[in-house]
Amino acid sequence: MKQNRKQNRLPAGPKSGSRGVPLTDRFRRFLRTLGPGLITGAADDDPSGIGTYSIAGAQFGYATLWTSWFALPLMAATQLICARLAMVTGRGLAALIRTRFGSRILWPACILLAIANIVNIGADLGAMAASTAMVVGGRPYYFTPFYCFLLLALMIWTSYRRIARILKWLTLVLFAYIIAAFLAQPAWPDVLRATLIPRIQWSSSYIATFVALFGTTISPYLFFWQASQEIEEERDQGRTTVAQRRGATSREKRDRRLDVIAGAVFSNLIMYFIILTTGATLHAHGQTHIATTQQAAEALRPLAGRITYLLFTLGIVGTGMLSVPVLAGSTAYAIAEAAKWPDSLKFTLGRAPQFYGIMAGAFVLGLGLNLAHFGVVSMLFWSAVINGVLAPPLLVLIVRMVSDRTLMDGDIASRPLRALGWLTAAVLALASLALLATAII
Repeated sequence: MKQNRKQNRLPAGPKSGSRGVPLTDRFRRFLRTLGPGLITGAADDDPSGIGTYSIAGAQFGYATLWTSWFALPLMAATQLICARLAMVTGRGLAALIRTRFGSRILWPACILLAIANIVNIGADLGAMAASTAMVVGGRPYYFTPFYCFLLLALMIWTSYRRIARILKWLTLVLFAYIIAAFLAQPAWPDVLRATLIPRIQWSSSYIATFVALFGTTISPYLFFWQASQEIEEERDQGRTTVAQRRGATSREKRDRRLDVIAGAVFSNLIMYFIILTTGATLHAHGQTHIATTQQAAEALRPLAGRITYLLFTLGIVGTGMLSVPVLAGSTAYAIAEAAKWPDSLKFTLGRAPQFYGIMAGAFVLGLGLNLAHFGVVSMLFWSAVINGVLAPPLLVLIVRMVSDRTLMDGDIASRPLRALGWLTAAVLALASLALLATAII
C-alpha cells in the first residue's frame, strides 16, 4: 500500500533551488510549503511565552540572548521527529504511543498534558483580555469570555482549511516584536557579545529562568499538535485511512523539513527580539521585577514610546489568537486518539462530538480558572512545572518510536536527528533536576 501511494503522487519536480526557476516562483513554492511547521513554531510564542521572555530580558538584560540559538536545533529536531512519525505511520502521536507502549503509559501523559494546557489557556486568555483593556479601555473581565467563545466557535464551525489559513496569516503579527526591538535602540555591541558568548549565572533565579525558557520553547502540546496537523494535511488531500497515509516521499519529507525549520527559526527569532526589547528598555532602566506581560507592556510605554508599547500589546493579543486554539486542539487530539474517538477539524460536530467536547471543555475550564482569579503567575508556574515533568519522558518515547524499524516500516529518522532528540531529552531533564536542586538547597 505504501508503494502504491508513492506511485500515485505527483513527480517531485525541480528542487526549490534549481537553476532556471524564477525567483518569484521559488518564493511562491516556499510559501506553499509552509504550513503545520510554521504554525506550530509560531504558536510556541504564546502570551505565556512572551511573559517568560520579558521576565528574562528585564531581570538579566541581554544575558539570556544566547539561549535562542542554543534552543533552535533542539526545538527543530523535536518537531521534525514528531512530523516524521505522523507522515510515515499515518497516525497521530497519542495513537502511536498507545500502540507501541500501551494505555498505562499513554493516559497519565494525556492527563498531565490536559492539565498543563488548560492552565496555560487560562493564563493566555487573561493576558489577551488584559492587553485589550489596556488599549481600548474597560475591564479585562469582559474580554476574557469574548475571546474564549470567539476562538471556540472558530474551531468548531470553520473548516480545517480556513483555520489553517487563518493561523498561518496570524503568524505575521509576531513581526511586531522585531520592529519593537529596533525601536528600543539597544546597544548593539553588547547585544552581539551576549548573543555569541553564553553567560551562565549559578543562581536559583537564573536557573529557574533558563528552565522556563526551555520549557516554553519545547512544550509537550507542540509535539501532539505537530503530529496531528500532519494527519490533517493528509486528510485534506483525500487520504482518509491509515493505509492511505502510510509512507512519505522524499519530496514530502524535504518540504516538511523546510517548513519545520522555518517555524523553529521564526519562533526563536521572536524569542530573541522580545528578550532584546525588554533588556534594552526595562533592564537598562532598573525595572528588573516584571511578573506579567501586561507589566512589561506598561513599563515599556514611558521608556520606549507609545508605538513600541502598542506593538508589544498587539503581539500579545495576536499570539493568543494563534496559540490558544493550538493548546485546546492538542488536548482534544491527544485524548480523542487515546480513547479511539473520531478526531479531526475536518469533521462536523455531529461526527466527532467527543473531540469537540474535549476542546470546548479545555476552553471553558481555562476560562473558569481565569474568572476564579487564579493568579496568572501561579498558573504559568504550575503549567511550567507540569511541562517540565512531562517533556523529558515523552521525548524518550518519541525518539524510541522514530528509531523503531518495525513501527516506521524501515524509514527511521537519521542518526543526527535521533542524536539531537536524545540530547534534547537530556537537556530538559538536567534543567528540571537543576531547578529542583536549587529549590531544595
